Parts: sequence; structure tokens; C-alpha cells
Amino acid sequence: MSLAALLVLADGRFPAGGHAHSGGAEAACKAGRIHDAATLEEFCRGRLHTAGLTAGALAAAAALGLDPAVLDAAADARTPSPVLRTAARRLGRQLLRAARATWPTAELDALAAAFPRGAHQPVVLGLTARAAGLGPLDAAHVAAYESVSGPATATVRLLGLDPFQASGVLARLAPELDSVSARAARAADRARREGPDALPAASSPLLDIAAQAHADWPVRLFAS
Repeated sequence: MSLAALLVLADGRFPAGGHAHSGGAEAACKAGRIHDAATLEEFCRGRLHTAGLTAGALAAAAALGLDPAVLDAAADARTPSPVLRTAARRLGRQLLRAARATWPTAELDALAAAFPRGAHQPVVLGLTARAAGLGPLDAAHVAAYESVSGPATATVRLLGLDPFQASGVLARLAPELDSVSARAARAADRARREGPDALPAASSPLLDIAAQAHADWPVRLFAS
């Protein structure tokens, strides 16, 4: 494992397209569910234990070497919102472009050929981690961190929230982030033995509903 590679992959400045997405925060801010640091923390905690856990397990499974086509189908089944499926594939396509330029491997080339319109982002993330010499727990950590760092950063822009407060939210969530990442990695290991049904399918219906409504807004700051 390369700690430097892990930092590069987790860096918000890595050109993977995540800056254009709020992880549901834009819709939550408009609805009043996020209006300060405390409500941002509640939102991020819920997202971490649902979308973050599921994405972390998919990424960890891909890093372990499970069939990416099978994992992509599993990701589709765990993403009931058509809008979020489209967003996940767009993010996956952008991440794959960055990954192939940064850590070129035949495995990433094969994924690009198999999914010209993009595979689900967590699956691409796991294969990218694998190409970078990282393990399944590392991939799970990056996925889990992305599930909360995106909304935290977006809320600074959406509400003018003090960035120090947003960073404090992420720091307070760190122990739970570690715990969720470990759960995701263990689930991926079970999936290697038992198949993709062993992967978590934690649901977040309000995120799905809000994403569909958000897509119809005539003016919005973030793509999702």
C-alpha cells in the first residue's frame, strides 16, 4: 500500500468530477433539512451509514478483484433513482479518465472498453485503488469519505457556512467513518466467498426522492 497514492485518490482536487455534485445537499438545503453545522452533521451521518456504506463495500469488492460487471449490476440494483444511476455513471466515466492517466493499467483499459458510457463510480473507484496499489479497506475509506466530504463542501457554497465548521463536522464523523469503512471491507470479503448478495444495500429513500426532484429544477448550482 502507498499512503501517498491514498492521499492522491482521496484529494478533492483529483480531477474526478465530484466537485460538481452535492451528494443531495443542495436539495436538503432548499428543503431546510440542512441549515447549520448541526443539521449538516446529521445529514452526513445518515448519508455515511447508507450511501457511504454501500459505496464503500462496492469499492472494496472491486479492489479485491471481484468481477466489475457483476458489481456494476449490483450497484444498479442498489440505486433505485434513475437520476442517481446516471450521475454515478457520469462520475465513474470521469474518474476512469483520470485514473487511466494517473495509474495506467490493462484492467482499467478493459473497464473503459466494457463500459463506454461509464460504470458506477464506486466500482471504478475500487479498480482505481487496485491500480494504485491500494487495498479494499483503503478503497472503502475513500468511498466513505467522499460520501460526506462532498455534502460538507457543497454546503459551504450553498449556505455560506463557515468552512471551519464544515471541517469540524468531518472531524467529528471520523470515528464513524472508520467503522463504516471496516464494515464495508468485511462485507466485500464475504461477497468474495458468497457472491454480491452479501454486499450491503442500505437504503436512503429521501435522498432518492430529493434527487429526482432536484433534476427537474430549472436553475441549480450542482448536477446532483
